[in-house]
Amino acid sequence: MIFSTSTRDGKFLDLIKRDLDAVMIRHNVIADNIANADTPNFKRAEVNFESELKRALDSEKGPEYPTKMTHPKHIPFEEVIDYRKVKPRITIDYDTFYRNDKNGVDIDKEMVDFTKNAMRYNLLIEMYNRNIRKLEMVMRSTA
Repeated sequence: MIFSTSTRDGKFLDLIKRDLDAVMIRHNVIADNIANADTPNFKRAEVNFESELKRALDSEKGPEYPTKMTHPKHIPFEEVIDYRKVKPRITIDYDTFYRNDKNGVDIDKEMVDFTKNAMRYNLLIEMYNRNIRKLEMVMRSTA
């Protein structure tokens, strides 16, 4: 069989869905940054998600250099992080100012981020649709 409907495929679709959720949150945050580009003292925000998700997925592989626990009260170095508990996190940049009125929005950077986010959304939708089509093909062939 070319495509298996294993839990791995369900996890892949779940990861795409979670990433799409983060993309939509990032879209709103970037739009808010752009809308407030002329607001004095406005601090830009950004969304952190992909790096934390990668860290969680890497933790499932196990440690590169396993450690040995010699006592039950020792704190483990390697802890598996459940990727389903990773949520998009909005952070505010209080340190960067681009104008004298202490506005933290660089409109050029926001427009680039907006375009990259839109491209990521299109890619994720295409990946999701391809996977759904493969699942439908498998379901039709087994019916």
